[in-house]
Amino acid sequence: MRRSRAACGPDGKSCRSGGNGSSKNGSPGWRINRARGGPELFPPEVIVTVKALACELPSDARGPLARWSTSELAAATQRSGLVASISGSTIWRWLHEDAIRPWFHRSWLFPRDPDFAAKASRILDLYARVWNDQPLTAEDFVISADEKTSIQARRRCHPTQPPQSGRVMKVEHEYERAGAWAYVAALDVHHARLFGRCELTTGIAPFDRLVAQVMTAPPYRDARRVFWIVDNGSSHRGARAVGRLQRQYPNLVLVHGPIHASWLNQIEIYFSIVQRKALTPNDFATLADVEHRLLAFQRHYETLARPFEWTFTRHDLARLLAKLDARKADSIAA
Repeated sequence: MRRSRAACGPDGKSCRSGGNGSSKNGSPGWRINRARGGPELFPPEVIVTVKALACELPSDARGPLARWSTSELAAATQRSGLVASISGSTIWRWLHEDAIRPWFHRSWLFPRDPDFAAKASRILDLYARVWNDQPLTAEDFVISADEKTSIQARRRCHPTQPPQSGRVMKVEHEYERAGAWAYVAALDVHHARLFGRCELTTGIAPFDRLVAQVMTAPPYRDARRVFWIVDNGSSHRGARAVGRLQRQYPNLVLVHGPIHASWLNQIEIYFSIVQRKALTPNDFATLADVEHRLLAFQRHYETLARPFEWTFTRHDLARLLAKLDARKADSIAA
């Protein structure tokens, strides 16, 4: 840690520390005991101000940065005159106390569906085994389904080298494309059963083949109701898809999620597992190899899987939407 020579008083002005650890105007400074090698003590005002700066967007001040790093925060703190000298490691330690990480970001969007609350609540109720305020029976099933598109077979120009002592796996950057699959899959959310197939394209026919794969097998064939949670993709969108599927399977209930709300669909959790465990790194000589890996992993996962512990309820949804409404109102007022 570099030694600091100036402290900040409550008025925000830089002032030099006195020998007793206080500034000339009586505000608390920090003690530097060079003779004894003692630690530097920054006053709370400095720490709070730095944390507040870390929670601001650098672009708000028309600066060249999109995100802060600890070294950039240290430089900005020094330029402001708040301190004479401070290290990035000191700032990291302060931010770590409150889990502030301005160097990360996550994409998100406000709900755009005017019926977001109602559509999302129906799905959350199904996860809690409730439909229209009535508990589901043992003869009711809930299926989460979607397509994972454009899963390429990338034939690497040089063979992948396995890991060795002191060396990670090495995968050639350049590759030849050997085609792509659409992985169409369905998850029984309460029993962790999986159904999936590889199709060359998405669309009504591939999706209907997945539905048939599930609905012609026990126990879904003879179930009282089978709820299918889907997004608004073209292969299962709107009232036309509802009518088409119910004509084929009268016990099927199609449940559409809100627009731009894939996080509500549990099959997306499984897709993320597939991506990490079966498809990364992407190193396949043929499309047949991709299909073999996907279906083999599906069978492997099903032997280990348990239902996902879904804890987000419609009450959590109400609190989230209230928070978003307040934030939207604040942004409009600003």
